[in-house]
Amino acid sequence: MSYKKLQSESFNPDCLESMISAQEAAKIYHTNYVRNARAVGVMWQVLTAVFAVINMVIFIQPYWIGDSVNTPQAGYFGLFHYCIGNVISGELVCKGSMFSFGSIPSGAFKTAMFFVGISMLLVIGCCVCFSLFFFKNAGTVYKICAWMQLAAFATMSCGLMVYPDGWGSPEVKRLCGESTDSYTLGNCTIRWAFILAMISTMDSVILSFLAFTLGYRQDSLLPDDYEAGDKPGEEKE
Repeated sequence: MSYKKLQSESFNPDCLESMISAQEAAKIYHTNYVRNARAVGVMWQVLTAVFAVINMVIFIQPYWIGDSVNTPQAGYFGLFHYCIGNVISGELVCKGSMFSFGSIPSGAFKTAMFFVGISMLLVIGCCVCFSLFFFKNAGTVYKICAWMQLAAFATMSCGLMVYPDGWGSPEVKRLCGESTDSYTLGNCTIRWAFILAMISTMDSVILSFLAFTLGYRQDSLLPDDYEAGDKPGEEKE
C-alpha cells in the first residue's frame, strides 16, 4: 500500500466537515443554554424581589388573627400591633409598636416578631446582593442568596411556631374568649397575614432550591477556554 493511499485514507474531508458541523452545533446549543439560564436567573431575581415585598407586608400588617361572629367585639392582632373594639362605643382601640416592646401583649409575640423580622431582613439582604453580580462570579452570588433564603425559611418557620404560644395572653383572651389559650385560638380566626406567612415558607424553599441549582450549574455554562472579557458568541482572533 503506497504512502499516498494511506494519506488519502487517513485524511477524509467529509469527516473533517462533519467535525466542524458538530462543533458549530455544540456552539449553538451552548449559546441557547446560556440564554435560557440567564432568563431563569432574571425570573428568580424578580420572584425574590416580590418575595421581599411579601415579607415586609407580613411583618407590618396586624392581621394575623382576628375576630369572628362569636367574639364579643371586633379586633385583630399582628406581631406587635393590635386593635380591640370598645364594648360600649364599638370603636377600635389600637396599641403596640415595634419600637416599644412593653406595648406588645405577649413575650411570644415579641419572639415571633424577632424571627419574622430577621427573615424579612435576610430576603431584603438577598436583593441587595444582586449588585454583586457586577463584581463577583454569578455562581457565588447565587449560592450566597440561596443560603440567605434558606435561613429566611428557618427563621420564618420559628416565628410561625412561636406566635401561637402568645394566644393565652390576657389581651387575646379579652377578644377571643376565656377558652383561648396557647395554641388554642378560641372564638377568633386566623387572618390572611398568618396564612401568607405560611405560604412564604414554601416560597423561600423553592427560591433557595432554584438559586442552588443556578449556582452549581453556572460553571458549566462557560466553555473550558472561556476567558474574562469574552462574550458569548464572539470568536477569538
